Amino acid sequence: MVVGEFTESADLVVIGGGPGGYVAAIRAAQLGRQVTLVERGQLGGICLNVGCIPSKALITVADEVERSRTAASRGIAISEPTVRMEGVQRFKTSVVERLTSGVAELLKANGVTVIQAEARFVDPAHIRVVSEYESKKIAFESAIVATGSRPNTLSMLPVDQETVLDSTGLLALQRVPEHLVVVGGGYIGLELGTAFRKFGSRVTVVEALPTLLSGMSPSLVRVVERRLRELGVEVMVSTRVVKAEIAPGNVQLTVEGTEAARLQSEAVLVTVGRTPNTDSLNLEDAHIARDERGLVIVDQTLKTQNPRVAAIGDIVPGPMLAHKASYEGKVAAESLSGLPSAADATAVPAVIFTDPEMASVGMTEEQAREAGYQPLTGRFSFAANGRALSLDEPAGFAEVVADQDSGILLGLHAVGREASNLIAEGGLALEMGATLEDVALTIHAHPTLPEVWMEAAEVALGRPIHVAPRRRR
Repeated sequence: MVVGEFTESADLVVIGGGPGGYVAAIRAAQLGRQVTLVERGQLGGICLNVGCIPSKALITVADEVERSRTAASRGIAISEPTVRMEGVQRFKTSVVERLTSGVAELLKANGVTVIQAEARFVDPAHIRVVSEYESKKIAFESAIVATGSRPNTLSMLPVDQETVLDSTGLLALQRVPEHLVVVGGGYIGLELGTAFRKFGSRVTVVEALPTLLSGMSPSLVRVVERRLRELGVEVMVSTRVVKAEIAPGNVQLTVEGTEAARLQSEAVLVTVGRTPNTDSLNLEDAHIARDERGLVIVDQTLKTQNPRVAAIGDIVPGPMLAHKASYEGKVAAESLSGLPSAADATAVPAVIFTDPEMASVGMTEEQAREAGYQPLTGRFSFAANGRALSLDEPAGFAEVVADQDSGILLGLHAVGREASNLIAEGGLALEMGATLEDVALTIHAHPTLPEVWMEAAEVALGRPIHVAPRRRR
């Protein structure tokens, strides 16, 4: 019940407390702004509560389960592991709670006022916030919109979080389904599908496009596809769900494409992309324009057509990534506070926690050629890296892409053990304008996985040490 409404003033308002919003609030507070953050759900947003962090907790446990199954090859005798999902969920929840409580403490320490309510614009300089008990208008000098995104849905597969689930529902599942069908072969579907395969589910992935992980380099994807086959994950590409019969604990799917089939499963995970949360904000009343996809139109400083308001994260063009949102949050806070800050998306890494992991930053060879460069590439296999072999993880490779004339690095890409950590060196190299020589001449500790970058750079330069030279005919 809402009782009455009154108006108060705020210096800078942040709408949304996810990895973009809370970072923006803290940076603005550091710059001396009086900041009010409005979040309708839990601090930390999708990423901390039902996305990035809990999914990686489950993936970590799943990897441990799988490694225990292969321990005999490393001289360790272990019986078949038993997965107790209640224990897995406790571990996941403990990780999430520790991080979300940390966000709350950081906001408090920086003097940010947090309101748990839903916000929408009234006009270019006011928002209305509505909670269970009150409604009030806030007049603001500046505002940052960071409302994130939500999973897309399919009309024939309505999500009930019991039998038909989105990623949030699957991450909270207290059972391991005997058969899990994943509709959508993007990164969320493959990450979670692989994890549940390791937990013991039979997994089938149904993807409408001709390939999995559309947008990633095909050479990286092929390594993951090979591993999916080894794990026994069934993959159906160029295939669509055309009919669904749903009952509690039982779904019958009719699929058509490269092959027609009828799939029966206990649970279906629907992962078919995400939609920006901009449709309920009354953006038009604030003179804020969106494009045909619902994304807010911003300039390089991340300001909208309303110069009082900036927008960041999943609701603006670019990849929907938590680290991009956090970076943009800092830029938006600075630009609205009068600093000469602007967004530069040259070195935004993309990381996918498949098995093995994939990571990419900058241009692929094909993109570099399309941009007018003469690309020079070098590739080095994890199978020739001492640390990868000692970890019993030889699958994958690292690749560098550079401009042939100048040697300046244009992109770095990896698929293999800990690619998610390795890509940080690639991002730093691009940010600093490093060359192949810079990476090749940097002494990398041995034996470590990051040596693959040094080796790949040496391959590109034509002087590899740990790659046999081509035989002359």
